[in-house]
Amino acid sequence: MSYFNIIKMKTILVPTDFSETANNAASYAIKLASDILANKIVFYNAFQPPPVITENTLPAMPIVDIETMKEISEQGMSAFLEKIKTECPPEIELKKKTGFSVLLEDIGEICKEEAADLIVMGITGTSKIEEVLIGSTALSVVKHTQVPVIVVPSNAQYHPIKNVMLASDLKNVTETTPVHLIKNLLNATKASLFIVNVYDDEKDITANKTAQQESLLKLLQDYNPRIEFENNDNFIAGINHFVETNNIDIIITIPKKHKFFEGLFTERHTKKLAFHSHVPLMFIHSEDL
Repeated sequence: MSYFNIIKMKTILVPTDFSETANNAASYAIKLASDILANKIVFYNAFQPPPVITENTLPAMPIVDIETMKEISEQGMSAFLEKIKTECPPEIELKKKTGFSVLLEDIGEICKEEAADLIVMGITGTSKIEEVLIGSTALSVVKHTQVPVIVVPSNAQYHPIKNVMLASDLKNVTETTPVHLIKNLLNATKASLFIVNVYDDEKDITANKTAQQESLLKLLQDYNPRIEFENNDNFIAGINHFVETNNIDIIITIPKKHKFFEGLFTERHTKKLAFHSHVPLMFIHSEDL
């Protein structure tokens, strides 16, 4: 395997609400940063506009004023940083940042301000109602930024990334595969690459899909990828089966232009995979944006 044109992922942005899920993602980010030689992690807490009370003709009144919210956020961040820095090697800079902000609206600007190369987040929401009706803040962040996002399941523990799965629908691969960003991860981790397509009927293995397979192998030929077809009528079960039988440490998925997670990655599939994956997911936007 050759490693040319290495672009390091130097800065990781970790949005946090100080929950257990967010703390687990923060620990994951620190261990990942150490392994990929990132030198800076920015922890960010967005405190939201306060709710208001309205009754009849009374003016809207904030329940908590903005300055109080800011103080609570900063105190929470300071306490969080004191705790988390015990896990961090000295060569990695930790920065805290808070803001009166709606995260989903401002995530792009925050990434620009901090020159973030990668976002790491925990996935919030664990009930069936949240999964079906609400989704998660992490998945919404994926929609609102072009920076790669790693979504860490609440029970996932960090393991050095040795085996990477690129889940592919094998459609328009030359135009849409974010080759340089995938290479960044592979260069940083020296991991083996598996390209996986889940299908439920033999008729799905068409001549066009075979041609797309060859194109994708050529795009990533420096990494000697293995391409595998997983036969399963349940997309999530197929992905998780391959993860478990091949010791996959992270799954790369690719949102595509105009239709979020079109084809293989419908929004329904993506929600289910995000909530039911046993390993972190890395969302990298396609090249056709």
